[in-house]
Amino acid sequence: MKHFTVQFDTSAAVDESAIAAAQHELEKIIASVAHERSRGYETPYASLHLPADGALRTRVKALVEKKKQLKPHVLIVVGIGGSNLGTWAVHQALYGILANELDSGMRVYYADTVDPDAMADIVTLMKKALNAGQRVLLNVISKSGTTTETIANYMVLLQVLQDYHAHDYRDYVVITTDEGSALWRYAQSHQFDALAIPKLVGGRYSVLSAVGLFPLALLGVDIDQLHAGAAAAVEHGLVTDIAYNVAARSAAILAHAYRQQYVVHNMFLFGVSLESLGKWYRQLLAESIGKEYDTAGNQANVGILPTVSIGSTDLHSVAQLYLSGPYNIITTFVSLEKHKHNLIVPAGHDIDQLVAHIAHKPLATLLDAILHGVYAAYKHTERPFIRITLPECSAWFLGQFMQYAMLQTMYVGALLHVNPFDQPNVELYKAETRKMLARE
Repeated sequence: MKHFTVQFDTSAAVDESAIAAAQHELEKIIASVAHERSRGYETPYASLHLPADGALRTRVKALVEKKKQLKPHVLIVVGIGGSNLGTWAVHQALYGILANELDSGMRVYYADTVDPDAMADIVTLMKKALNAGQRVLLNVISKSGTTTETIANYMVLLQVLQDYHAHDYRDYVVITTDEGSALWRYAQSHQFDALAIPKLVGGRYSVLSAVGLFPLALLGVDIDQLHAGAAAAVEHGLVTDIAYNVAARSAAILAHAYRQQYVVHNMFLFGVSLESLGKWYRQLLAESIGKEYDTAGNQANVGILPTVSIGSTDLHSVAQLYLSGPYNIITTFVSLEKHKHNLIVPAGHDIDQLVAHIAHKPLATLLDAILHGVYAAYKHTERPFIRITLPECSAWFLGQFMQYAMLQTMYVGALLHVNPFDQPNVELYKAETRKMLARE
C-alpha cells in the first residue's frame, strides 16, 4: 500500500546541520520506543500496540453486530476530548461535514459539552427520532469514568432513553472506559455492554482503541484498514534513519524550530472535511508537549501552541498574518491528491470577464493551484512549512496519518525532555470544579 508523502521546506527556520546533529539522539530515542512497543500494553507507549491487536477488533466487531440487530438509526457519542475527537475526525473526513443531511446511513451526534443550549438541541433531535419510531444508541466514553461533563450528559440522555424504552433501555447503551473504573463497575452492576480501554493508553492516544473503533465500525468504517494503515506507520516510524523516518524527522524539525522561537504550529488542512482532524491533532500536541516541568523535575514551561486553519477558506481570514506577522509560526499543510468528486466550472455568462482561466476546469484543479500558490508565497516570505499529501481520504491513510502524528508527538516530547503522556495540570480545573459543585 502506498504511503502518504511528506516534503520539508523549513530552511528559513531550521538549519539542516541541526537536524543532522539530532540523528544520534533520535537513534537512541527510536530504539527506546521500539523496545517499549515490544512490551505491548505494559508501557506508557501502549497505544503503539493497538494496530496489532486483532483480538480487540474481533471484540469490537462482535458488539457492533449485536447492536446492529437493534437496527439503530442514530448514534450519540457521549464523551469529551480524547474520548470523541479522534472518532469525530475520522467520521467527518470519510463522510463529510454534512453527513447527517446527505448520507442515508446512521446519523451521529457528539455530546461533548454541558452547554445547556447545545445539549437541548441534541435532546430535541433524540426525541424527534424516538417519536418517529427510530432507535437511538448511546456510546458513553470516559477513560477515568468520572469525567463531569460526560457523566452529566449521559444522565440527561439516559433519562430520555428510559422514557421511551422503560424495560429494554440497557440494550441501547454501550460504555467504554478503563476496566475497573467507577464507570466500569457501574456498567457491570447495571448490566450494560462495556468495552475496556487499556489502562496505559491515554485518552488523546486512544482513537485506535475501542474508544474510536466501536462507533466508527458501527458507522461503517473499515477498522481493519484503519489499523492496517496505522500499523504501517508504526513500522515506518521505528526506522532509525531519520532521512526515511518522517515522524522522527518532522519531530526534530518542530523541536529545533521551537528552540528558535517558532512556538506556534499551524495545521493548515486543504479540505473542509479534514477540520476535525486538525482539532484532534491540536489536543494531541497541546496536552502532550505543554508541560510546566521537564522529565528531570525542573520548571521548564515548555509548549508549542497548535492552531488549525482550513484551505482555502482561511486564506481569506488569517493568511495576511501568516505571511506578514511575526516569525514564530511553523506550518504543516495537509492536502489530498485525489478527491471523491469532480465538479467542473461551467463556461458562459461572460465568466472570463469576472475571473479568467477558470471555465471548464475542475474545482480540484483550482484548489490545487491555490495550494501551490500558497507554497510559493510561503517560500517568498521565508515561512517554514512541511507538506503532507494523502493519496486519498480513506481509512488506511487516516490510520497511517494519525499514527504518524502520535509518533511524531512522542518524539517531540523526548527531544524537548517532557513527558508526552501525562496531563497533570488539567486536573487543576477538575478539582476546582468539584469543589464549586460541592458548595452549590
